[in-house]
Amino acid sequence: MSTKSVRVLVLVCSTRPGALGPAVGRWLIDTIAPRATELGVELLPVTLCDLALPFLDEEEEPASGVYRHEHTKRWSAMVDAADGFIAVTPEYNYGMPAAFKNALDYLGREWAWKPMGFVSYGNTSAGTRSVQHAKQVVTTLRLVPLGATVALRIADTVDHGRLRPDAGRDRAAVGVLDELVRLAHALRPMRERARSGSGEVPVPGSYVRPLTPDDAAEVLVLQRCCWVEEALANDTLAIPALEESLEQVRAWLATWQTTGLWRDGRLLGMVRTLRVDDDWHVGRLGVVPDLRGRGVGRWLLGQAEAAVDGGCRRIVLSTGARSQGNIRLYHAQGYRTESSDGATTSLTKPVPADGAVQVPGGEPAGAR
Repeated sequence: MSTKSVRVLVLVCSTRPGALGPAVGRWLIDTIAPRATELGVELLPVTLCDLALPFLDEEEEPASGVYRHEHTKRWSAMVDAADGFIAVTPEYNYGMPAAFKNALDYLGREWAWKPMGFVSYGNTSAGTRSVQHAKQVVTTLRLVPLGATVALRIADTVDHGRLRPDAGRDRAAVGVLDELVRLAHALRPMRERARSGSGEVPVPGSYVRPLTPDDAAEVLVLQRCCWVEEALANDTLAIPALEESLEQVRAWLATWQTTGLWRDGRLLGMVRTLRVDDDWHVGRLGVVPDLRGRGVGRWLLGQAEAAVDGGCRRIVLSTGARSQGNIRLYHAQGYRTESSDGATTSLTKPVPADGAVQVPGGEPAGAR
């Protein structure tokens, strides 16, 4: 399961003046905040009354993602940045409030593959029919509703506009958050793949996205498994990819442009690039052991070369001086040995005047 932080919007859905929703929302956030801190969850309260969305007034369909109005763009940015939602909703005439339905209808892809939990309140049915109604809509938007819910019967719960203390209800609210966080982590690969826009990829079902410091743990694991063979070939463990701490990996991820190939939440391979003067440096080219020999490394190298900045004269990479297999493969890719100090061999490849680097066939091993 991913260890990345999770952002949860707590949506207070009633817009009626004097409604109970804000009080329920405050109770919910106060109750689950300690558990949210333990789980690394950021809770953001959003009151639809304050959001002040007019009834859907965009000319294009929400599925297009083309928004004309600033209120839509603001709402889109908020939902897009979230990993999950808890809707605090009353029941109006066997259904959810119109403002809640309207807020859902405004957007499309921003909702997809994110969990939504519910805290409902009402009289006879404790708002459960509102949740039943909402689930029909949210599943159409590819939101994933939770099984865990909290339903408050107003007569049994509210005293002078405040919620009476109830340890059982508090535990149920924490249970909603726990389930939501597990689902948010599990669905993250679905969200990433939907947003990646990957074209042709070397592994069916995989996708590409830039790596960030938040990916440091996955990168550290990949380095540990990818550079063992080079350590054996060169009879040394003094290889940066094997020595770096988590903080060191996080630091260089903030500086280098790093591409990661993913599938179902697993980092399959990576390569990083950085311009230094007129040189385009390529490094940390690694592929998980079970996918080697399938062209993944060559494909990643091609991605790194295709991204070369204009004005660069050459591409530079290095490998262990005794990694003869690596060196032969890089030679096959058009690189030539530039220098070797007995421990590390540096290789270079010229960048054509038009910047279009040709990548021959072959399967490169990991560059440092």
